[in-house]
Amino acid sequence: MRRAPLRYLGTYLILALGAAVAIVPFLYTISVSLMNLTEATGGAWLPSTPQWSNYARAWNEANFSLYAWNSVRIVAITITGEVVFCTLAAYAFARMEFWGKNLLFSLLLATLMLPEAVTWVPNFITVAWLGRIGPVPWINNWPALTIPFMASAFAIFLLRQFFMQVPNDLWDSAQIDGAGHVRYLLQIVLPLSRAAVMTLILFGFIGSWNALAWPILVTTTPDWRPISYGLLAFLDEAGAIFNLQMAGAVITMLPIVVLYFFTQRTFIEGISTTGLKG
Repeated sequence: MRRAPLRYLGTYLILALGAAVAIVPFLYTISVSLMNLTEATGGAWLPSTPQWSNYARAWNEANFSLYAWNSVRIVAITITGEVVFCTLAAYAFARMEFWGKNLLFSLLLATLMLPEAVTWVPNFITVAWLGRIGPVPWINNWPALTIPFMASAFAIFLLRQFFMQVPNDLWDSAQIDGAGHVRYLLQIVLPLSRAAVMTLILFGFIGSWNALAWPILVTTTPDWRPISYGLLAFLDEAGAIFNLQMAGAVITMLPIVVLYFFTQRTFIEGISTTGLKG
């Protein structure tokens, strides 16, 4: 029994190394964000006196108030649409029978193999055309930043796997009570798949909050540009002011860290149980 821990020593060392590689840059970013300029450029690891004013300076000089508000609106619209459309699509693939279902689902999964950059040009042509024929312009507006991401192949796959784990006996009981697909989805399937929905929300939040290349492509004014663009512009403007650059980076990633802190248990449950059936 005493030799058992030694057997896993190599595994523990690899996990510890991976954890260090992931967390050390994060901690170093926070440390530099609290330094003065001399310490930040001198290669110090810890600040002598934390400079909390760096965050206020970075927030004001980078105009983060505008970009953060833009990101909040973009994230809210994107996640709302993603939850609605991906839930409906995943339920259809999991619980309904129709011609060509397996073929369509295979084609949907195949899109996961495509690099994101490959879709930029056709998506840009599509949103530009829809903006010309529709009542609302899409370029330099929220539709171009949100609608193309409301149907995620990964999110549909994730929810489908969860929905397929719901016992068929519950569907039979719901039919006896006179419930149709919509009522069954809202009152039975979704409550049982809360972990998957929370995982979808977390991934959707991270993707929308960190988006940069696509917002730059479909916007030319700061009116709808997200916080990631604000950070990029600030890095260019701040030049060699590394402490303020790091403060801006901390401000940008703080909402993601806070959200994950409150949803980590549900997130881990959703990832660990996905794909057990189907």
